[in-house]
Amino acid sequence: MAEEVRQELSALAAIFCGPNEWEMLSCSETDGAVFRIRTTAEGLVGEDVPLELAFHLPVGYPLCLPGISVNSEHLTRAQCENLLGEARKLVSEPMVHELVLWIQQNLRFVLSQPETASSHEKCTLPESAMVDDGPWMTLLRLDHMRARTKYVKAVERWASELRLTGRLMFMGKLILILLQGDRSNIKEYLTLQKTSKVDVDSSGKKCKEKMISVLSETKVQTEHKRFLAFEVKEYSTLEELQKEFGAAGLGELFSEKKSESCFMEY
Repeated sequence: MAEEVRQELSALAAIFCGPNEWEMLSCSETDGAVFRIRTTAEGLVGEDVPLELAFHLPVGYPLCLPGISVNSEHLTRAQCENLLGEARKLVSEPMVHELVLWIQQNLRFVLSQPETASSHEKCTLPESAMVDDGPWMTLLRLDHMRARTKYVKAVERWASELRLTGRLMFMGKLILILLQGDRSNIKEYLTLQKTSKVDVDSSGKKCKEKMISVLSETKVQTEHKRFLAFEVKEYSTLEELQKEFGAAGLGELFSEKKSESCFMEY
């Protein structure tokens, strides 16, 4: 676990030092830290609304966002989701204390928003959903890039905005994208890539990406290298590409996909 994460946990334990405010649920070098903060926030009429916030700081944190869940008998599921959705827009490093403060300061505003009739289920999000968040890795293959400069800039921008690390790899006509980060952010990346007019067709008209393949999707394992940034790299031979995968602890994945003819140049 990184020293900055240890310092953040120590600071949080000192801040939330009241009875039952802080509870460390688990902490390991392989799965990160899971803890719970019990606090209150001001409700619609000035009352104290009890909140139970559970956090999972994965091994890749703060390069990927923490998993968060909210438990409160006083909030609906929709209100909890709205609260977390807004809070995640403001994250920085370190981010947990800022998230808690934002939730405390903005609960009243979230409660004042209108809800649909189907959104009144009470907010008791399962802890298992939160703990499962951790860093994930996805390997993609693109069929082609006609507007390469524009396309590469878009991929780099999406990766930066979604706090994803990894590689955009070119070897001849073979184009691979390896992403690491929060699983929900990877899914959002895929949505952006499939719905944005990021390339051009054979006639030069802007078009959406329709020929993208997901070759692999898995949770980051201890033997996998954690990329610190997103980089664009080119390789002259398949052997060079294999060395890149091997250095990242992904030699087995490379061999598997090679045997499936996923790395052939068409």
